Amino acid sequence: MPVAEVCRKHGISNGLYCQWKSRYSGVSVNELKRIKELEAENTKLKRMYADLALENTEIKDVLSRKLYRRPRNE
Repeated sequence: MPVAEVCRKHGISNGLYCQWKSRYSGVSVNELKRIKELEAENTKLKRMYADLALENTEIKDVLSRKLYRRPRNE
């Protein structure tokens, strides 16, 4: 079956097929599974970092407001 026909059957472009082929040509199934696992872990870690960075920013904001509004003992 020609590549163009397979691409059409699965709804992908020839360009996408060529990108996939250049990226994953010669990679074993086990290596592809490991790559997918690493990409999923990387996505999870990026999300965790973003959440922690946001939380850190919020905490700094709250602390700066508390320090700014702190009453003076005169």
